[in-house]
Amino acid sequence: MNVVFYGLVLVACLSAVFFGTPAEVGKGAITSATDAVQIAIGLVGAITLFLGLMKIVEEAGGLKVMAKLIRPIMVRLFPDVPPDHPAMGAMVMNIAANALGLGNAATPFGLKAMKELDTLNAEKGTATNAMVLFLAINTSGVSLLPTGVIGLRALKGSVDPAAILPTTLFATSCSTLTAIVVTLFLSRLPMFRSPQAQVVADEAARQVRPKASVAEFVPLLGFFGALAGLVYVVYRFGEKASAWILPALILAMLTVGVVRRVKIYEVFVAGAREGFTLAVGIIPSLVAILTAVGMLRKSGGLEAITGFLGAYTAPLGMPAEVLPLALIRPLSGSGAFALTSDLIATHGPDTYMGQLASTLNGSMETTFYVLAVYFGSIGISRARHAVPAGLAADFMGIVGSILAVKWLLGH
Repeated sequence: MNVVFYGLVLVACLSAVFFGTPAEVGKGAITSATDAVQIAIGLVGAITLFLGLMKIVEEAGGLKVMAKLIRPIMVRLFPDVPPDHPAMGAMVMNIAANALGLGNAATPFGLKAMKELDTLNAEKGTATNAMVLFLAINTSGVSLLPTGVIGLRALKGSVDPAAILPTTLFATSCSTLTAIVVTLFLSRLPMFRSPQAQVVADEAARQVRPKASVAEFVPLLGFFGALAGLVYVVYRFGEKASAWILPALILAMLTVGVVRRVKIYEVFVAGAREGFTLAVGIIPSLVAILTAVGMLRKSGGLEAITGFLGAYTAPLGMPAEVLPLALIRPLSGSGAFALTSDLIATHGPDTYMGQLASTLNGSMETTFYVLAVYFGSIGISRARHAVPAGLAADFMGIVGSILAVKWLLGH
């Protein structure tokens, strides 16, 4: 993040030298910093609302239900990890928390999973196949509820803030499937092959792999069927259907709490309090990135860069204006959110560029940050094929976002 922040400011200043706009660059810094604070304050309500609702779902056992749904497929995806090993439980909970948008809860589970996976590592310092696949799934941006972006779209006056829910589902599905396929393929290449000691250990673990049972997958298939049905309904009926997503989602989350006898008001307030703290905490990050982007835009450098690259990406459905977001998303979550906010404010939340930016932000992950934190926590220095697998997932997230916005939202 330090490199991104400094790099944007440096390029802005150099561009001002070539294009002769130092005064405009200075004004852009002040204006953008002010706008960043206004955006963050406007988001306090939306973030507080959604985290309050998510706290109700968490207290009602929603995280455990999601974990139970995905466990059958996780056991098959990770044959090198014994089904009853602590690593399996931690991975299941991490991915379930990410899918529900509980990022704060997902990280501790992820760190726990890496620590437990390292106990199965026959060559310390080298990532195992299970570690790489787990991180590839994490960096693919698994997300069912892009609540932050929905709140941002509502703040900017969208007539249908939740319209990007089905597009995000489609795009994140594309990126996650790509992450799994590419990871499994690259693990077989000689240049990424596991050390011999790890190969032996993995073979031993596969001997206790459980037999497949169709019955285990029935709940998961039903869940995927419901998601596919949602995408189809939005595609078939358009805004008439998508307009009901948000009110139905709020009612459903409260209903789950009532059915599970959760004290919905008290729990909501507790979760909302966390959301308020989180919303205020993003102000410095927004100020930093939006200031740098504002300086770059006023310098003329951003227009020159995107104009050059946009000539090649625009015919493929990636406008030059959205290109910086696609490039920075794997590097910085806060930076990407700030760019998304800027694009929505500039072009409108319901335009093609606004909806594409919203979908991109919700269906990709900060690949390099996740790799650095998770691998760094257990001292992994040889990442093997983790980086190319994560970048492949990011690329497919971009492609999936373009296709989803064009197909589902009619652009």
